[in-house]
Amino acid sequence: MSAEHTTGAVQQYLNDLAGDKPAEPIVRALLDRSVSRLQLLCANLLHRNYRRLTLPPLNLQPDEMLSAVVERLLKAMRSTRPQTVRGFFALVNQHMRWELNDMARRLDKQPAALEVHEGAVPAPDSGDSMLTPDGRRMMEAIDNLPEDEREVFGLVRIQGLSYPEAAEVLGVSVSTVQRRVSRALLLLAKELDDLRPS
Repeated sequence: MSAEHTTGAVQQYLNDLAGDKPAEPIVRALLDRSVSRLQLLCANLLHRNYRRLTLPPLNLQPDEMLSAVVERLLKAMRSTRPQTVRGFFALVNQHMRWELNDMARRLDKQPAALEVHEGAVPAPDSGDSMLTPDGRRMMEAIDNLPEDEREVFGLVRIQGLSYPEAAEVLGVSVSTVQRRVSRALLLLAKELDDLRPS
């Protein structure tokens, strides 16, 4: 299914949601129709930004994440009605990040599992399972970007969409996407300048 057809179909379902028809079947059809794009977004976000969740002990797979995100979306769309494809995928992005952040927090709260060999010294706690202070600063800087730049940055740099794909989702030109990504990178570079290697 092409991105163009998915975008058109998603918009039609969103238009139907604004009407008098019962919402539940429309939301289910919407999610069913967009599942391949949702799966791609989940896989990109998981493997690019939350790779540690794919390793033991969680071994999270994109299909498992997609299931949890769809469940979140079903609940969210009982009260939230995005009007545009852009609004729908912003809602998707938000719930994917929330789901992954919740899983990361739960993983961080678990005691580290250590394999014990006779005579071996236990390994020191690994800082890999928690965000470092610099990592938290980076996430905060991304969250503090202006809305347009944050949205484009999330689609292109975090979820891995191409400029044309992001432009289609947002309903803007490719050059607008490029300009917003450039502005986001400049703002982040300015905010996080002290983290650059000397």
